[in-house]
Amino acid sequence: MNQALAKKYFPHENPIGKRIKLPELKGEAPWLTIVGVVADEKGQDFFHAMSWQDRPTVYRPVSQDPPPGMYLVFRTQSGSGDLANTIQKEIAGLDANVPIGEVQTMRSRVSHLLGYPTLRAIILAAFAGLALLLAGIGLYAVLSQLISQRTREFGVRMALGAERRDLVILVLREGMMLALAGIAAGLALTASLTGLLRSLLYGVKPADPWTLGSVSLLIVSVALLATYIPSRRASRVDPMVALRYE
Repeated sequence: MNQALAKKYFPHENPIGKRIKLPELKGEAPWLTIVGVVADEKGQDFFHAMSWQDRPTVYRPVSQDPPPGMYLVFRTQSGSGDLANTIQKEIAGLDANVPIGEVQTMRSRVSHLLGYPTLRAIILAAFAGLALLLAGIGLYAVLSQLISQRTREFGVRMALGAERRDLVILVLREGMMLALAGIAAGLALTASLTGLLRSLLYGVKPADPWTLGSVSLLIVSVALLATYIPSRRASRVDPMVALRYE
């Protein structure tokens, strides 16, 4: 059995040597002895298309429960060019009546199985990139509006001896405060929605520090870039023009 089944029915004991019955078998189900526990296999089904499931599974010897079909996995050190023909010839040599399905490389099969999750990840990444772009544009627009409303203030500051560098630092500091406040709110929202995000991720935790840190750094970089242009604009204000600004 796999680990998911062992955790479900034998959570606090060693399942090796225990006996179980499979109710889905036809007729009188025989007692089966557990001889080993293997790792889980991630899978999807019709009812859980948006998440990966660790489905409880029992593995039986082919001699005890011959399946109508099976998959054979081969490892080769050479290229896979003539591997399909070689496999078909070997199987035909053992039994010519055995039908052989499509021979695929593991890379192509995994690529096919991950097609939908990959498309989902691309769509989510596209929306995330669009949200980041809109956040940068919004931050730039807000800062530009704030600067236009404070033109007279900047003129007074420069007339009183403020350096252009002081205005740049002032605007950058205000812009970064807005960005950091947004990042804090986003991290808090992420922490509250970990249950929903967990079903959409595989191999990455919803609260993964590297992921959250890199995204936060990216947002700060975008905010810094969006703040730089308004800050440069503020530093070029002519004090005489600004004092006459209404």
